[in-house]
Amino acid sequence: MTTLLVAGATGDLGRRIVRELLTARPDAVVHVLTRPGSGTAQSLYGEQDRVEIRVAAYADHAALVAALSGADVVISAVSGARAVILDAQRALLAAAVEAGVPRFIPSDYSADYRRVSPGTNRNFELRREFAADLDAAPVRATAVLNGAFADMLAGQAPMILFARKKVLYWSSPDQVLDFTTKDDVARTVAHVALDDAAPRVVEVAGDRVTARSIARMMGELTGTPFGTQWAGTTAMLSGAARIGRRLSRDEEATFPAWQGMQYFVSMFSGEAELQHVANHRYGQQDWTSVRDVLAKHLQVDAAG
Repeated sequence: MTTLLVAGATGDLGRRIVRELLTARPDAVVHVLTRPGSGTAQSLYGEQDRVEIRVAAYADHAALVAALSGADVVISAVSGARAVILDAQRALLAAAVEAGVPRFIPSDYSADYRRVSPGTNRNFELRREFAADLDAAPVRATAVLNGAFADMLAGQAPMILFARKKVLYWSSPDQVLDFTTKDDVARTVAHVALDDAAPRVVEVAGDRVTARSIARMMGELTGTPFGTQWAGTTAMLSGAARIGRRLSRDEEATFPAWQGMQYFVSMFSGEAELQHVANHRYGQQDWTSVRDVLAKHLQVDAAG
């Protein structure tokens, strides 16, 4: 029997990971970590036989150690800025080491943050800083890198201007962009968690597209031509992000507008492009394409 503990199990991605863990291994037991006083975990998992709720505050080291005791793998799906990606995960890592947990999966789930230029992407730099802590700790760590979440193309990320029938790009419309849906990421995390031989990094990409190919598929899906629109260079966008960050009142916001700009800088510059995609590591998978995501969005939008 394998025991897997998920931190951040009540969040969007965390819920999907728990679901995939329970599906992937019938004999697996999933522990979900929740803070004292929060009833969300109980409402989500209280009646599931193979899910056990563990309660501990990240600031309470002894309680965290007790909560992580007996786990074979700690899977972090927490979301936030410095207070979460560094402070909370450092507390989680320290507790995992003391509890004797052999494996740790950090909350990366992003493009390749390892090669981005310093000062160009706050969230990536936080992940890189925590990765150094993981490498120094006596645990076996595996990071899952997946590009950007493809789900964001359905309106959250301002790259596709649906009404204007344009697809924005910076510097080059032919830069390769990696996208993976949250469901496909969650499935990959489950496979990694159950793979004792998983390497330090597992890279997957549900789809690899360009701004030009997205414009072409939008034209095919809608029957109306879409064009690409140059929005500036990545250097210009990086400068705008720096200004936005200086003017921002909340440095701890998880994904403010300026952080979204930084993400596009990392992707369109090519620095965060995945270099070692291994989609077949866990056998033939049914990956959701960008076309699938956009087709569903257009269908829902037309119905609404």
